[in-house]
Amino acid sequence: MRAATVSRNLEDGGLADLIAGTDIFYSLFCGAAIFLMQCGFAMLCAGSVRQKNVKNIMLKNLLDACGGAIGFFSVGYALAYGDDGKFVGVTREKYFLNADTGYIAFFFQFTFAATAATIVAGTVAERCKMVAYLCYSIFLTAFVYPVVVHAIWSSDGFLSAFNPDPVRGVGMIDFAGSGVVHMTG
Repeated sequence: MRAATVSRNLEDGGLADLIAGTDIFYSLFCGAAIFLMQCGFAMLCAGSVRQKNVKNIMLKNLLDACGGAIGFFSVGYALAYGDDGKFVGVTREKYFLNADTGYIAFFFQFTFAATAATIVAGTVAERCKMVAYLCYSIFLTAFVYPVVVHAIWSSDGFLSAFNPDPVRGVGMIDFAGSGVVHMTG
């Protein structure tokens, strides 16, 4: 009796709902796993500085997430994932997520942007003012990272292998985002 009910629900559009729910869960889980790398970077940086600067470097890692969220939410997501344009996305519906309802996609991509911003934290440990570092995090996630993302990951991007006319006839294929994140960071 139970198997017949499940089978009927899957045939009546339930399979599409199951697939959509699984996709959302998987994206949320993977985004959370990527975001947890912030903790690892914080611990790495804390172990690399003198004891008196541990609180400072921890706050800088927190500012990466907060400043990165502001920059990527306001401008960066639209520049990276907007349609058309070879250099950046030029459509307007993704600024501040106005008409975009893909919040899971935003969260997943934000975690990559925040990770790219955090890579620099260890290099400027004990050498940078807090306000300057916050400005860096916002600028990187709002303008620098989105340009690289759109150029490589978008099929319209000028560096993408999927663009019909890439730069010099050769495009780039990025495996799992490692090239974009590490090159930008």
